[in-house]
Amino acid sequence: MLAKSARLRTAEEFRATTRRGIRCGRPSLVLHMLRTDTPPSRAGFVVSKAVGNAVTRNRVKRQLRHLVAGRLAGTPFTVDVVVRALPHHGPVAGDLDSAWTSATERLASR
Repeated sequence: MLAKSARLRTAEEFRATTRRGIRCGRPSLVLHMLRTDTPPSRAGFVVSKAVGNAVTRNRVKRQLRHLVAGRLAGTPFTVDVVVRALPHHGPVAGDLDSAWTSATERLASR
């Protein structure tokens, strides 16, 4: 579970992360990552109705929250992350690993 301080909450925070951050697309999700100066690292999730009914959307959000919570602490710098789930019925964990690695490498080289 993500702590309250580790969550993106306002539309402006989501907007800033998606517009100014690095974008990494995969078949099951799109990850936006923005390097910030203020700790702690934070995450937000977008799961539209195209993904499925309410039960499916909530399951996807719980899955993503669990996967991201473990990665936020291991990131070498403070970041804001928005994960947008796509209507794809494949494994999410592999796509998140791949996108996370790619985004952190790109941010580290900036």
